[in-house]
Amino acid sequence: MGCMLNIIGLGLWSEKGLTIEGLLTCQKSDEIYIETYTSFWPGSIKKLEDLIGKKIKKLERFDLEDNLIEILEKAKSKEISILVPGDPLVATTHANILVEAKRNGIKVRIIHNSSIYSAVCETGLHLYKFGATVTIPFPERTKNQKPESLFQKIIENKKRDLHTLCLLDIYEKEKKYMSPNEGLEILLESRCVSKEDEVVVFCRGGSKTKSIFFDKIKNLLKIDFGSPPYVIIIPGKLHFTEKEFLDLFKSTRIK
Repeated sequence: MGCMLNIIGLGLWSEKGLTIEGLLTCQKSDEIYIETYTSFWPGSIKKLEDLIGKKIKKLERFDLEDNLIEILEKAKSKEISILVPGDPLVATTHANILVEAKRNGIKVRIIHNSSIYSAVCETGLHLYKFGATVTIPFPERTKNQKPESLFQKIIENKKRDLHTLCLLDIYEKEKKYMSPNEGLEILLESRCVSKEDEVVVFCRGGSKTKSIFFDKIKNLLKIDFGSPPYVIIIPGKLHFTEKEFLDLFKSTRIK
């Protein structure tokens, strides 16, 4: 038996996004887990089980944040794999798993995959020009109070001519996902953007149905963006190559 904890990225879309390295690692693992509460993952666990040839146990937030020690104990005598959406260490929850495993003397292997942080380059925006990322929460998360720290990050990014990647809140258990329209309305209420500002909405990155929209907020609010996931990007100062790309596809949908 192996003594190892593997944290394996699933990529952006379906079970087909699992890398060959991730697949082979799962096939030799004693137990496999998956969490989908940190990010939207539209793949099928059943199809993933068929692909790997083993059963997969779904983890809830409690399992990784409050009950992690049980999984770590298993990794002291078995090879355990945890599948996560996107790239393994993007979410702070997964970074915490790494820290706790090392504290307990458990070997950890990270198998990387694509994430929204690399996929946003499909919009033509330069990755090195992105500032701090923000997550726009549902109003009930903040008891209808404005998340001022979030808006301040957007303002600071603007001052530094940097782009802001805005992730949209989810309630994975209830299958509730914030739409770009809801996210834009919250941003407008904060006054860190105006209806005349041009922003990017990137939908279903990594899929065959991906769409990219670039327009003034007042026009984007009228659009039905289809099924999730989505992100909003508030551009900072555009390099001429970024502007050239966005202008080429302005007010159109890129497929």
